[in-house]
Amino acid sequence: MSVSAARLRLLDGPPSDAPRFVGRSPAVRSLLDEADRLARTDLPLLLTGESGTGKEVLARRLHAVGARAGRAFVSENVAAIPETLLEAEFFGAVRGAYTGAERDRPGLFVRADGGTLLLDEIGDLAPAAQAKLLRVLEEGRVRPVGASVERTVDVRIVCATHRDLPAMVRSGAFREDLYYRLRGATLRIPALRERPDDVTDLTASFLADLNRRHGTRKVVRRELLDVLRRHAWPGNVRELRSEVTRLFHLSDGDVLDVNDLDLEPPVSSSVTAD
Repeated sequence: MSVSAARLRLLDGPPSDAPRFVGRSPAVRSLLDEADRLARTDLPLLLTGESGTGKEVLARRLHAVGARAGRAFVSENVAAIPETLLEAEFFGAVRGAYTGAERDRPGLFVRADGGTLLLDEIGDLAPAAQAKLLRVLEEGRVRPVGASVERTVDVRIVCATHRDLPAMVRSGAFREDLYYRLRGATLRIPALRERPDDVTDLTASFLADLNRRHGTRKVVRRELLDVLRRHAWPGNVRELRSEVTRLFHLSDGDVLDVNDLDLEPPVSSSVTAD
């Protein structure tokens, strides 16, 4: 028996064009209820959870349903910024401030002024940069590299990490004062193995998107859904999206087949769909 993407019911999003965080499990409903309440505040937020759980999707939803929805949403993975460029990336730089600075460039805080700034992988931020970030959060002003004057900024900060920040604070790897400054409220996104019933909705969402982009009407067999729901998904939603995309392109006809699965590690017998 096959199930079309159109027939699989998906979670209704909030009454806006906010990104949809797909899922109907109790864990996701509770998460979204709390997230929507916090979206109406200006509290700095810390999003925690394993890699691939959807932290950026949730951050974009928080922005879209909050008071800053009409302003900029800026996202940056701080782990991807070379340490020598962190200050310029965060606060900007004026022309001639360093070799290669041929024009003024706004930093993340100026680009996000009035809106929301998502700092992903905040646990990887270098100690020196942690101190400078704390100063901006406390004073609300930035000084571009090479500039002589500061600029006031109004930014809602959302940080995300898969690391254990309290443990990093205890070990001295992350500043305690910055940690408490960032966690006005904390939202933990559950791993996909903790909400296997959401696999059906997520699979339907990914398949519907692929069908739209490719002009197809592919469906998924019920047997395949049962196997997907039993998998432990160490890579979480990101891994599921990759597998559904692979199955979509491997399918000869209009049906995604369980025989084309290629899951690593193997399906876990300890994870049930109940």
